[in-house]
Amino acid sequence: MIERALISVSDKTGILDLARALTAMGVEIIATQGTHDYLSSHHIKALKAEETTGYPECLDGRMKTLHPAIFAAIMAERSNKDHMSQLETLNIKPIDMVVTNLYPFRQVLQKGNVALKEAMEQIDIGGPALLRAAALNYRDVVVLVDHEDYGPIVHELEATHTVSVRNRYRLAYKAFSHTSHYDTLIQRYFHSRMGEDAFPEIITLTYEKIQDMRYGENPHQKAAFYKEIGPVVGCLPSARQLHGKALSYNNINDSNIAIELIKEFEEPTAVIVKNTHPCGAASAETLMEAYQKAYAADAESAFGGIAAVNCEIDEALAQEMAQVFFEVIIAPSYTQGALDILASKKNLRILALEHIGKKLPEGSLDIKKVSGGLLVQDYNNALYNDGELTCVTSRKPDDRALSDLRFAMKVAKHAPSNAIVVVKDKKTLGIGQGQASRVNAARIALEAAQEAAAGAVMASDGFISFTDTIQLAGEAGIRAIIQPGGSQKDVDCIQACEAKGIAMVFTGVRHFKH
Repeated sequence: MIERALISVSDKTGILDLARALTAMGVEIIATQGTHDYLSSHHIKALKAEETTGYPECLDGRMKTLHPAIFAAIMAERSNKDHMSQLETLNIKPIDMVVTNLYPFRQVLQKGNVALKEAMEQIDIGGPALLRAAALNYRDVVVLVDHEDYGPIVHELEATHTVSVRNRYRLAYKAFSHTSHYDTLIQRYFHSRMGEDAFPEIITLTYEKIQDMRYGENPHQKAAFYKEIGPVVGCLPSARQLHGKALSYNNINDSNIAIELIKEFEEPTAVIVKNTHPCGAASAETLMEAYQKAYAADAESAFGGIAAVNCEIDEALAQEMAQVFFEVIIAPSYTQGALDILASKKNLRILALEHIGKKLPEGSLDIKKVSGGLLVQDYNNALYNDGELTCVTSRKPDDRALSDLRFAMKVAKHAPSNAIVVVKDKKTLGIGQGQASRVNAARIALEAAQEAAAGAVMASDGFISFTDTIQLAGEAGIRAIIQPGGSQKDVDCIQACEAKGIAMVFTGVRHFKH
């Protein structure tokens, strides 16, 4: 039986209907000042919290509920005779329901670049304490933190005059989840201002669920998709789905890779990803030309893949793309005509991602789950600095070759290691990736390129350790190679390039991707 309820909410959504329903059931309502004024303005009777505590709110409202008349009333176990005897001695009536949500710290963070004073004013003290106290005593106290629960709990009370232990436990779980999430946001904000090591002694993460998925990587695995809290720009969780059924686990994984790759380019570019592997990428003066080149790079693998572009898709390009079966197409925007054409394909997911080219800010983390732990590293925002390129051969790459070398390294950066990428005229001709040996990656890339490899360039994500890769490149007619350098065999590889007439440049930056 619910006889007394404490209500203290920042978000007033649904609170009037809840309060009216409780009043109709004869529940006495206690409310903090702001909530009391809101209820009173809608003719709902409530006691002020200060009438219960005997102390007025003070310190600009920082002190409202932190008092034994509130917390003892919540935390007393009804089955504990000693607890109930103490309440009677202290003239404290039990509180059977706590309805509270916290100051909007998350909403303040989402604005970005928040001043410390503004953020500090949104750190709730009494609210988390109320939630934890009520959740701790969930068998005797119903705790409501989510307005979505107001209606179902009212219906249960009207039908049974109580709330089941199962539901009380579920609500307590939500309360602890809410305070944990809230505290993590505060911890992350404070850490972000310290300007110290990005890797704290204790790392706490908080994400919110976007969707449950039909299944995971395989049909027998359950899965869900979560997003970071805060301003997330140019990333998959902020994309708008304009058409098609819900994204699958594999769709999301592949789409993320396509988006991360497309961020490397400023001129009109198209990339195609299949099963976590880039299979085609090209840049050109027009997006139509870039797409046609990217698709032609490996039309067979493109079937059922993910296509991403960094410019608006118009009707002509949409008509071209509609000829191919893609699982997902991602672009910053679409003309209405283009959207109509693509939406005619029933099984195509269409995503609009504004600011698709915006990279993650400095200090962003790359996190991988391993059994029983996490691997955490800085997000890889580097490629190489043009001024740090070192030509180590007597033959120098011309401007056209340098442009292709840069293009090739951008693709190699996002291909699983070991990776070799062959490029000509800012179009991938062959990509060898995910191989245990670099020479096998080279064979795959060069076999895919075939005769077109003559006069093309090659990129390697890691240093080339042996001359066998150089020999293959020379036989195929590769004219320039870009690689990090740093192998004990660098001298041998340089000599092999000299013998084959290949220009080779070192970047000094490795891009393993495992």
